[in-house]
Amino acid sequence: MLPTPDTSHVSFDTIYEPAEDSYLFLDTLSSASESKWLTERFQPSPTTPNTVPLIVEAGTGSGVVLAFAAAQSQEIFGRRDVLTLGTDVNRNACTATRETVTAAIRSQQQQSVSAAHPPLQSVHISSLTANLCTPLRAGSVDVLLFNPPYVPTEDVPQLPSAAQNDPSSLTASLEQSRSAKFDSDSYFLSLTYAGGTDGMETTNQLLDAIPDVLAARGVAYVLLCRQNRPEEVKERIRGWGGWRAETVGSSGMQAGWEKLVIVRIWREV
Repeated sequence: MLPTPDTSHVSFDTIYEPAEDSYLFLDTLSSASESKWLTERFQPSPTTPNTVPLIVEAGTGSGVVLAFAAAQSQEIFGRRDVLTLGTDVNRNACTATRETVTAAIRSQQQQSVSAAHPPLQSVHISSLTANLCTPLRAGSVDVLLFNPPYVPTEDVPQLPSAAQNDPSSLTASLEQSRSAKFDSDSYFLSLTYAGGTDGMETTNQLLDAIPDVLAARGVAYVLLCRQNRPEEVKERIRGWGGWRAETVGSSGMQAGWEKLVIVRIWREV
């Protein structure tokens, strides 16, 4: 069992607390089959001579998934050097993510030194206050991770118009008065679960961005629940032409349905 990154420093008033879906992500990435696939995918080759992989998580929350990928890069990707980057509309989540990832990397580096192993070389670039993949350069992402708000709801909480291009301004405005704190906390917490129609409104935004932001060797991992109709989602992705989508992680069955699944999405090469 690989250690779960420490999130004891995180205040969960406005940030999603790691739960079954988060741990399914950790188990999937570190499974023997998936780590083998990723190691083969990201070994240096004539076309990608030792290009350091960029791992991005959209909607990081506490940062536990991104921290795990960074700290356990040798076990997951077969290499000790990866770059990580996170995005979240909640500035508090960005701060928490930065602390979670850097602490996990530091802890793993100390363990490597004490065990006389080569030191971990993973680096956390930044945690950006932004919506999903909007600040990312085309073709720049090697691994995209997304644990979305997947619960079907009547609607998705909308960013006020003033914060559409600058989500950090939302946090500042909502925190200006003590009376606004409850509204602020409720708003950000609702963003962590409210997925709109079929629980897919935010996920569909992310899926639409995948062909643009992924590098040629890039791969995305997206979590879905049974109400999201994962089989239909996979068929839609395969219909893009030249793309593949397969279930690589599952939380088990309930009443004949897989409760949660993680889908791997990548280009055929």
